[in-house]
Amino acid sequence: MVNFRTLSTVAVAGLLSTTAAYACEAPIKVGVLHSLSGTMAISETTLKDTMELLIEEQNAKGGVLGCQIEPVVVDPASDWPLFAEKARELLTVHEVDVIFGNWTSVSRKSVLPVIEELNGLLFYPVQYEGEESSKNVFYTGAAPNQQAIPATDYFLDELGVEKFALLGTDYVYPRTTNNILESYLKGKGIPEEDIFVNYTPFGHSDWATIVADVVALGADGKQVGVISTINGDANIGFYKELAAAGISADDIPVVAFSVGEEELSGLDTSNLVGHLAAWNYFQSAESEANDAWVAAWKAKMGEERVTNDPMEAHYIGFNMWVNAVTDAGTTEVDAVRAAMYGQEFPNLTGGTAVMLPNHHLSKPVLIGEITADGQFDIISQTAEVPGDAWTDFLPESAVLVSDWKELGCGMFNTETETCVQLTSNY
Repeated sequence: MVNFRTLSTVAVAGLLSTTAAYACEAPIKVGVLHSLSGTMAISETTLKDTMELLIEEQNAKGGVLGCQIEPVVVDPASDWPLFAEKARELLTVHEVDVIFGNWTSVSRKSVLPVIEELNGLLFYPVQYEGEESSKNVFYTGAAPNQQAIPATDYFLDELGVEKFALLGTDYVYPRTTNNILESYLKGKGIPEEDIFVNYTPFGHSDWATIVADVVALGADGKQVGVISTINGDANIGFYKELAAAGISADDIPVVAFSVGEEELSGLDTSNLVGHLAAWNYFQSAESEANDAWVAAWKAKMGEERVTNDPMEAHYIGFNMWVNAVTDAGTTEVDAVRAAMYGQEFPNLTGGTAVMLPNHHLSKPVLIGEITADGQFDIISQTAEVPGDAWTDFLPESAVLVSDWKELGCGMFNTETETCVQLTSNY
């Protein structure tokens, strides 16, 4: 046995370095599961780049547990079944310790059975519809009460919107979110006939009829607002059609939940000024942490590259994972999961993110106006809002809570005081 007290500081450092080297016969592997091709590449490629930068920065600090971190990048190509195959490949072939990935909810739900079967760990960085709680997923993006509900309140309270067009891409996130919003709006006194709901496929490009229908909704003079859960490159055609129809934000404001700086970088924003987005982060946020992150991002990727909300979610999630691994002294999933509860890390808007027992973060809600340079002017910001896995605005969900720390349950019924365990079929 080595007696460290008899060794010089230099010798101890050298011995510890050697010990760490022997302990790290292989690097710690982090899976990166984001589409680099297909309709979602416009949004997801940036998140792959984000993970590589975060890992590079952490390795410069010495890695984690004395080991370097190796990113293992795969391309599920915006193909939802392929997400499941690539997740299985990451866990069984590459033997990654954790996965950071997905954008759409349909891709996450494709991956979920694989993650649960193999007891993997997924950090999911994008706003989603809630109504799900898995012990194998940490949801670092916004739940509906951290984005959709506050944005709707802004339309009602600040802009006086009386009629609502809920436009979404045809998959689970828009449909579930709009179910929640329909229920919420009716509870606020908005009649059903004043709520127009429409879904289009991924990559949809012909928006003339739908925009005309939205305009017609306001024929009686009532203020119309669009709540957009349109995803991917379909946003390009939607905003172009609005501009072609001469619709400004003063006429019919749009608040988007899937349009950020990255999506705007591919658009002529001159006709979009004043339209809105609701997120938990914008590049224009003023904080020392954000200044440092934006500078590091642009130094690595180029001045033209922008930051966005899901990027911040990965920034928070990755750093929390590093700290949880450090606290647990291992990358073993069950130990890391236990160490995640209560993890705190500074967010990029000047506050502190906290990981809750329901696997969601406490995050501020920001409303931003699109500016001519493709950025957002932050016009509203709340204090940190705890993410809620189960909405209060659907009767079947209002009685449910998620608490993986104390109750060990993602669907605890507060009326029957029983745990409903549903795996892979939410």
